[in-house]
Parts: sequence; C-alpha cells; structure tokens
Amino acid sequence: MSKPTPARAETMPAVAGIDELVTAVLTASRVLVGVSARSLAEVEETVTVTQFRTLVVLDGRDEINLSTLADLLSVTSSTAMRMINRLLGAGMVTRRDNPANRREVLLGVTSEGRRVVRVVTDKRREEIARIVSDMPEARRDELVLAMRAFADAANEPEPRSATTTALGW
Repeated sequence: MSKPTPARAETMPAVAGIDELVTAVLTASRVLVGVSARSLAEVEETVTVTQFRTLVVLDGRDEINLSTLADLLSVTSSTAMRMINRLLGAGMVTRRDNPANRREVLLGVTSEGRRVVRVVTDKRREEIARIVSDMPEARRDELVLAMRAFADAANEPEPRSATTTALGW
C-alpha cells in the first residue's frame, strides 16, 4: 500500500463537503477493514466477523436482553438469537432467565468471550498504532476529534473504563 504524500493531506480544503468526507471515510474504511480482517485471522476458526461484533457489543455492557442486543446490532431478534446460540455453544456468552421478568433472558459475555475480544483488539491496536505513528504528529489530534465525532454520530459508545484498561484503549 502506498503512503499518501504530505502534500495530499495539506491540499485538502479546510471545510470538506459531504462528498469529500464520504470519500475520505470510505478510503479509511478500506484500511480499517483490512486491519479487521487480519486481526480476526488470529481467531478465524473461533468466531466470524458478525459473531465478533456481538461479543464486542456484549463486552461493552452489563447483561442485556435479546431485543436490546438485536437493536444494537441492527438485526432481527431471531438473527440475534441464532448468533447467541452459536456463541453459547462455543462458551463465549451466557444466557439466563431475567429474575425481574420471566419472559426475557439476559445475555452476557464469558471470560472466554472477553479473551477473544482482547486478542483481536490487541492485534488491531498494534497495526493501527503502526499506521498512526506514520502520520504527521500535527494531524493526530485532528484525527482523534474526527473519529470521536464519527463514532458519536453512529451512536457507538466508548468502551467502559474496565474494558478500556483491559484492552489498552
């Protein structure tokens, strides 16, 4: 992969239009998808991309019900249940009756599920650190602000502090 020249970054308009923003995010997403694919290779026989996303969602929260999980994953409840059943079989999630509401179950992540999230995230972190260290230092703060704004717009919560510490975020 060729590195962008500093001139390319410096010639961008101060206020980009939506099309320029979309193009920049799509370009960056190709990089991040590659990083994600390589990090999942560490556990590819253990979980799929969608299963990993489920583990990340559960890892960032206390126990939640199936409907909440489905909403957070933007899938139907039946799709979320199939995902949970596979992860239950792999020993990565928990499912128990909700003592406050017998009609619902509570879902959580096991220590094995947390381990998988940690292994994959650590691999991603290493590769992303290498990429960002190649960026001009003067642009790094801008990237942090832009990425936080992007995550906020997508309603992606920041990792909980315990997760942040464990994962080195």
